[in-house]
Amino acid sequence: MQNRWNDQDAARHTTDLALRVYTSRLLGQDTTLVLHGGGNTSVKVAETNLVGEEEEILYVKGSGWDLETIEEAGFAPVRMAHLLKLAQLKRLTDPQMVNELKTNMTQAAAPAPSVETILHASLPYKYVDHTHADAVVTITNSQNGLARIQEIYGEDMVIIPYVMPGFDLAQLCAKHFAADVTEKTMGMILMNHGIFSFGETAKASYDRMIELVGRAEDYLKTHDAWRLPTPKATATDKPLRGEISQLRQAISATAGVPMLLSCDMSPTCLAFAQRDDIATLSQQGPATPDHVIRTKRLPLLGRNVERYTIAYRRYFEEHAGQAEDKKAMLDPAPRMVLDPELGLCSIGRRAKDTTIINDIYRHTQEIIQRATLLGGYQALPASDIFDVEYWDLEQAKLRKGSKPAQFSGEVALVTGAASGIGKACVEALLERGAAVVGLDIDRDIEQLYQRPDFLGLTCDVADETAVIQALESAVRRFGGLDMLILNAGIFPAGCRIGELPTAQWRKVININLDSNLILMRECYPLLKLAPASGRVVIIGSKNVPAPGPGAAAYSASKAALNQLARVAALEWGSDGIRINSLHPDAVFDTALWTDEVLQSRATHYNLTIKEYKRKNIMQVEICSHDVAHLAAEMCGSLFAKTTAAQIPVDGGNDRVI
Repeated sequence: MQNRWNDQDAARHTTDLALRVYTSRLLGQDTTLVLHGGGNTSVKVAETNLVGEEEEILYVKGSGWDLETIEEAGFAPVRMAHLLKLAQLKRLTDPQMVNELKTNMTQAAAPAPSVETILHASLPYKYVDHTHADAVVTITNSQNGLARIQEIYGEDMVIIPYVMPGFDLAQLCAKHFAADVTEKTMGMILMNHGIFSFGETAKASYDRMIELVGRAEDYLKTHDAWRLPTPKATATDKPLRGEISQLRQAISATAGVPMLLSCDMSPTCLAFAQRDDIATLSQQGPATPDHVIRTKRLPLLGRNVERYTIAYRRYFEEHAGQAEDKKAMLDPAPRMVLDPELGLCSIGRRAKDTTIINDIYRHTQEIIQRATLLGGYQALPASDIFDVEYWDLEQAKLRKGSKPAQFSGEVALVTGAASGIGKACVEALLERGAAVVGLDIDRDIEQLYQRPDFLGLTCDVADETAVIQALESAVRRFGGLDMLILNAGIFPAGCRIGELPTAQWRKVININLDSNLILMRECYPLLKLAPASGRVVIIGSKNVPAPGPGAAAYSASKAALNQLARVAALEWGSDGIRINSLHPDAVFDTALWTDEVLQSRATHYNLTIKEYKRKNIMQVEICSHDVAHLAAEMCGSLFAKTTAAQIPVDGGNDRVI
């Protein structure tokens, strides 16, 4: 367990709250301690209010903040006097508790206080740290876990049996503390949940957390339950995009909405999914109630192997009678699938969700395997998990859930995505909630956006093998394909037919036409499996309805692509796939319009470059984003019953009209 405290860094933080932020971030940097918003920290501070009265304030981590990146604004300031009075009540419902916490903050704009706020207030220490340390959770979730914890910590820790977070836990902890605390007490263990440390300084509390968790790690090491076998499993190189897309379609059908599915085929995840005892290990519940899941075996798609599905709505079948009126609020679809070929499949409405689920379960895999080496993994009983799932506060979150974005759970692929119209299409689709795969021959595509919902792949769309590999990567990352934006193309300098080289003609036809045939053909089986029907948008050209001299290869290639789209509309309509074309004109913020080409076309029309840019009936300049937003909308519900349409985006062209 690494202690990340640095005296020089700490010296830059001069207030109690600033030091609270500093050590909170140190905890958050270690994913074996906290993951994605887990854990909790607090500090008690004396402040003078507006009327000159001094009062003690508990600054506790607020809802929605992550310890790794938390700032002072991420802590909710709650009046200690009222918290201590609440702690003396005999009963306090969760909705009442939430109301009392919110109405006794000193800053109305602060985030909602943690549900463990009363517990933090009740502990008689200035700084309190709480984590779900993997090593501690491993031991508490093993056979004879309580005895092992007592052996490790002795009188240094107060040990609390599992109770669901909230008022009841705060009362139980206060009761145990009164009876069990000694001068040696350094912290507190919540069985099957996590560990607390505390101290009068930020450093003392942090140092204790590192020391205490280090003891648990050392225990696992001395009992040969720390080092896991080196995984020898390797990902298959056979095509899996069809099978993955079918799996995603089946899960989306169960959920009733499109879902993303991300496959982690790392050696670690494959080795876990291929264990001989996976049927037992995968079905025993989560490492902590914070990671509420349900598990069951679910044969899918007629395969001989059984996929072990794991979802955030656990034990629904076993307890349906207890929650009949709440069935409608539950999403029955799994959030994870373990498969011997696909590894760990994480499922969610957003790419961020699949990332979080993957991170959580990768840690859970290690916890389960170490606990197994220690004598056997033993999670909480189903009834306790059920209580967390149907907790008033969790149900309130479900009811309050924000409206999903337009393309939540859907995947779009854009070609020529590194610049111009293609890049603008990527941005428009991301804004609408889609996960986006961008293809481009320019390697900059790989670094275009550093976010979980974007995958940039270097790909020459004229290379059939490269296209197939790119589609395989895209489906393994996001689960399938719903929308295809065919934008990649080239526009050579003007050349009349009499001087047009054969090589130039073939190059333009190959990139502007042949590559799109390959993409459409290879994407077709994936688009057929799109949960909400497949959509294709062709970025055509004004040159389709109104070709100009000097652009024979370009005009012919775009016209042929337009005809290909019309045929596809005829052939794919019965599959629910719609395909429409946009015909932009004079979009000058694209890679096609080099200075050379722009000057050539302006000269051809005896215009200045500025005049040429506004050479349309409305006398407006057309930008990439104008085209991109319309392309995105054509994938939306407004065009749900439109196919084979051709729409100009040109400010009005008399020859087209």
